[in-house]
Amino acid sequence: MTASSVELIETDASAAPALLAPFDEQTSFDVGSGRRTLFAVRRTQGRAVVGSAVLGDDALDLHIAPEFRAQGSGGAAAAQLLERAGDGPLTAWSHEDHPAARALAARFGFERVRTLLLLRLSPLPEQPGGDRFGTFRPGADEAEWLALNARVFAWHPEQGAVSADDLAQRMAEPWFDADDFLVARDEEGAMTGYCWLKIEQGQSTGEIYVIGVAPEASGQGLGRALMSAALTRLSQRGCTAAELYVESDNTAAVRLYRGLGFSDAQVHVQYARRAVTG
Repeated sequence: MTASSVELIETDASAAPALLAPFDEQTSFDVGSGRRTLFAVRRTQGRAVVGSAVLGDDALDLHIAPEFRAQGSGGAAAAQLLERAGDGPLTAWSHEDHPAARALAARFGFERVRTLLLLRLSPLPEQPGGDRFGTFRPGADEAEWLALNARVFAWHPEQGAVSADDLAQRMAEPWFDADDFLVARDEEGAMTGYCWLKIEQGQSTGEIYVIGVAPEASGQGLGRALMSAALTRLSQRGCTAAELYVESDNTAAVRLYRGLGFSDAQVHVQYARRAVTG
């Protein structure tokens, strides 16, 4: 199948929300804010919509519906996306490390650069640790949390770059509950750590959305204590399982989570294409 056998149709996400469903939360936020563009992938013959794609200045996402895979649509769509993207650095995620994505990466000159693990814990401990932390105070804690989060995740390309607009966008989501945003403070009241939970209505699995400890407070058991309190909160909210995402090379965090009983559930791989030169 040649690139001309499919076409990319720029699409309004509000008119076709199902096209965004295969992608992660950040991708949806980027489309909603106009930072990236959503496309329907449509065959030129028959006009069947076979998938969707999202493209920005330095990242692309592509999803082909299972019933249309192994027919050349993915490669044809990828070729058009790369033509639109130009020659700059570009990244793409392969959710669940799909073999077809590996083949496309090799074909178009992308290399594996990151591995993200999805870990799950089920059932939750019957008697998790007690809650000795406060909670996030909307209208008062935003600036302090953003500053601490930037320090904690200075090494992380997405989490370390969370902005005030990004935070406000998440706080406006239906699932946000300030009581699910645990905050640790020192004797002077300064924020030293946090564990933000995401619990969607009707779901029995809650997510450890992001957890962080100030560098000067690390190595004192605060991360484990926050995790214990988070599991308590999830249980109180009626969840029976927990999940979280962690970089595979974050050995201290992976060790902590597995020590608490979390086990591997999925593997997600990010590929990168360097800028084309010459």
